[in-house]
Amino acid sequence: MPRNFLTLEDLSANELHALLRRAVAMKSEWRERRLRASLPGRTLAMIFEKSSTRTRVSFETAMAHLGGHAIFLSPTDTQLGRGEPPEDTARVLSQMVDCIMVRTHAHERLERFARAAGVPVINGLSDMHHPCQLLADMQTYLEQRGEISGRRVAWVGDGNNVCNSYIHAAALLGFDLHLACPPGYLPEPSVLAAARGRVVVGHDAPAAVSGADLVVTDVWASMGQEEEAAQRRAAFAPYQVSAELMGRARPDALFMHCLPAHRGEEVSADVIDGTHSVVWAEAGNRLHSQKALLEFLLG
Repeated sequence: MPRNFLTLEDLSANELHALLRRAVAMKSEWRERRLRASLPGRTLAMIFEKSSTRTRVSFETAMAHLGGHAIFLSPTDTQLGRGEPPEDTARVLSQMVDCIMVRTHAHERLERFARAAGVPVINGLSDMHHPCQLLADMQTYLEQRGEISGRRVAWVGDGNNVCNSYIHAAALLGFDLHLACPPGYLPEPSVLAAARGRVVVGHDAPAAVSGADLVVTDVWASMGQEEEAAQRRAAFAPYQVSAELMGRARPDALFMHCLPAHRGEEVSADVIDGTHSVVWAEAGNRLHSQKALLEFLLG
């Protein structure tokens, strides 16, 4: 059976640690222009049912660095847009490519792809999880501050797909995750059940950020939630990561955001563009962590 990467729980703690170390090594090789084509002749099919900048560019470039090839597929260009079941698309692509990356709305649709596919399937983002983002975030922390085990991480804002993946990361890597979400916007209980005692759930942003080594947030309204934007702005207004809030974290704390960001909403400009922020290194590490992931799944 092929190894899939639908959530971080598809990896063991040892596998995740090894993958992050490999990502750091691959980044060093890239900087020194010592690229090794470890996946020559391999092809990645990339299905985008949601728009993307970082996910598309990082996976395409990753396959080029590894000596392989990536194919971009959108619903408007494929039979998926005309109602072909995801199972049929998965079975056909499995006869032609070595791996499938899917960026979609419903996580259940991604699971349907994976059950039918005969090659590894990667979650490029779903409404429930964004594990590729966490690979980049954890690589960034490792590079900047060392091992994250035993550290305190604050999540401020929506209990969304990235937050869910942070919950899985806390359980696997052994850090303490403090959530500050508005009432009604906490992660689902089924996800919190996977926390293994590593997650503190609450609504108080200053309390969550106090003493944190890492502060993370995301947009208040994700793709597909535009109709809720006004309601969400009202609920999330007290949860902006401002310089005042960031000042409650440790002096050497890092700030992360998966991007795109809305300055003046979930984060102030002086934080995302300030000295605590590592969002550009975080975004760039999508390339290297995903190279390590592809090598792990296909090597």
